[in-house]
Amino acid sequence: MNADPRRLARQLGHEFARLSLLELALTHRSAASANNERLEFLGDALLGFVIAEVLCERFPQADEGRLSRLRATLVKRESLARLARELNLGDYLRLGSGESRSGGHTRDSILADAFEALLGAVYLDGGFEAGRRVVLARFSDSLAATSLERSNKDPKTRLQEWLQARRRPLPDYAVLSVRGEDHDQTFTVACTLTDADLGVRGEGSSRRRAEQAAAQTMLEQLDHD
Repeated sequence: MNADPRRLARQLGHEFARLSLLELALTHRSAASANNERLEFLGDALLGFVIAEVLCERFPQADEGRLSRLRATLVKRESLARLARELNLGDYLRLGSGESRSGGHTRDSILADAFEALLGAVYLDGGFEAGRRVVLARFSDSLAATSLERSNKDPKTRLQEWLQARRRPLPDYAVLSVRGEDHDQTFTVACTLTDADLGVRGEGSSRRRAEQAAAQTMLEQLDHD
């Protein structure tokens, strides 16, 4: 690990009684047989339940399908990777030499999995309420921006409507790279606003999904600005 994991724990707002759980959460399968995959499984379950609980409380009129779409948007890989980057999680990861050389510490899939593993580690160390507190703290901004109206439209459509309402040019999308075998590819797409010299990237298992991820990141950037 390049950075002290205790600093990461302070960012999470959880003091680990068992630091070994935190270290395990940061260990990728390429680095050791004892790795974060089981913690990721736990963290995924915890995250799904806590987000579902919040959505049910906030939107009592929404049906199961609408709630499922809202949750899927909040906990998708690109969203988790963004939250991981806010924690500089890549600086703490323990990767095998091959993954390290290929830039695994910046890859969405590895970051998202490690983020879920962190949640699993917090749960095992401090119990459900500790895990719930961390989830709500990290997702506070995303949850505040969630609405039923927005859930009906995909990110590319919402970005297009946002720009058209302000009479601005539509974004440009360009494929930057395609990695992996034919059956397991990862597309990287750039989304650029030509009138503002602003560009972001998104990744996905298809060009469409990568474009949607890039559009979502652009929307978040515009909301932030």
